[in-house]
Amino acid sequence: MGRANKVVLAYSGGVDTSVCIPYLKNEWGVQEVITLAADLGQGDELEPIREKALTSGASQSLIADATQSFVKDYAFPAIQANALYENRYPLSTALARPLIAKLLVEAAAEYGADAVAHGCTGKGNDQVRFDVSIAALNPNLKVLAPAREWGMSREETIAYGERYGIASPVKKKSPYSIDRNLLGRSIEAGPLEDPYTEPLEEVYLMTQAIADTPNEPEYVEIGFHRGLPVSLNGQALSPIELITQLNTIAGNHGVGRIDMVENRLVGIKSREIYEAPALLVLIAAHRDLESLTLTADVTHYKRGIEETYSQMIYNGLWYSPLKGALDAFVLQTQERVTGTVRVKFLKGNATIVGRQSASSLYTPDLATYGADDKFDHKAAEGFIYVWGLPTRVWSQLGK
Repeated sequence: MGRANKVVLAYSGGVDTSVCIPYLKNEWGVQEVITLAADLGQGDELEPIREKALTSGASQSLIADATQSFVKDYAFPAIQANALYENRYPLSTALARPLIAKLLVEAAAEYGADAVAHGCTGKGNDQVRFDVSIAALNPNLKVLAPAREWGMSREETIAYGERYGIASPVKKKSPYSIDRNLLGRSIEAGPLEDPYTEPLEEVYLMTQAIADTPNEPEYVEIGFHRGLPVSLNGQALSPIELITQLNTIAGNHGVGRIDMVENRLVGIKSREIYEAPALLVLIAAHRDLESLTLTADVTHYKRGIEETYSQMIYNGLWYSPLKGALDAFVLQTQERVTGTVRVKFLKGNATIVGRQSASSLYTPDLATYGADDKFDHKAAEGFIYVWGLPTRVWSQLGK
C-alpha cells in the first residue's frame, strides 16, 4: 500500500511508535522513515531513544529541544487565559500536541517528506490534536496513523516488532499509561479504569503523599508582568527555571494532584489522574491577581472566554481562527496584570493569602468600614431605586 515515500514519525521510544517504523515500511510501502523525538522537559534520557529508532529501522533519528518554546509559547498563554478544561485540568498534556505537530511539519519541510505519522490509537484525544494541527499548518501534508488501523493487540504488536528486531520490554510492564513533560504527568488505564478505585501512591511521581509533606507552612511570592509569571520570592527566573522550581516546591507539599472523570472529544468518558503542581498554582495565582487589576465587566466576560479557550486546546484547535481571535482578546486584558501574589503551601493546599499591584483597582478609602470611609452612602438609595425599577414595574403589573 504505497501511501508515501518519505515520512517523519513522532517518536517516543515506546512499543507502538517503534513498531510503526517497520510497519510503515513493510505494510504501507514507505521508503524512508525519519523519527522525531521532542524534548519537552520530561526528564528522559533521549540518546537511548534516538538509538532505538535507528535500531528499529529509521534512516534518521532527530531530537528537538523544544522545552523553552513549550513553556513560553504554549503554557504561558494558557496561564494568561486561566485555561482549565472542565474547570479542573490545566491541559499539561494537551498543550504539548500542537507544538509536536509544528515540529513534525517543520521537519517534513526540511527533509522533503511527503507525509508525517504518529502512533495514536483511534480512541483518544491526541489523534485529533495531531491531525487537526497538522492540517492547519500544512493542509497538503499526508498524516499516517498506523496504530489506528493495524488492529493488533499489545501482545501482537510486540510480536510484530520482534520479527523486525525490536526487543520486547524486558521488565514487567506497568499497567498504567503515562505521559510526562515539564508541565506535568497524565496517568490512566490499569486499576484506574474503575472510577471508584482510589489511586495507589505508586502512580504519583511529582507530588508527595500528604503524610510525607512538611508540618510547617511555606510561603512563596509569585511575581507577574502583564499576566506572565516572571519571579519567585523576588528572584527573576527564566520560564523553564520558574516552572521547575515551583513544581518542586508545590509537589513537596502535596499540591498538584487531580483525579477526575473527563469528557473526551471522541464521545467517551475517561478517568484520568494528573499531576501539574506549578501549572495549577500559577493559574490560581494569576486569576487572583486579575481580581485585583481587571474591571468587573472584563473579569466576568473573560470567564466565558476562558471556558471556550480551554475547550479549544483540549479539542485540538490551537491553530484555529477562533483561537487566534481569543488570543488577541486575552492579550489585551493582560496589560495591567502586573504584581505579586503570596501563596501559602501546607498539607496539600496552596492557599492565596495576599496580593498586591501598582495597577490595583482596590481602593482602601472606598472599601473600608473605618473612619477613613469616603463612600457616599446617601447615593445608594437612588442607585437602588433605578437598579430595581424594572423588577418593581414587573411585580406591580403581575399583581
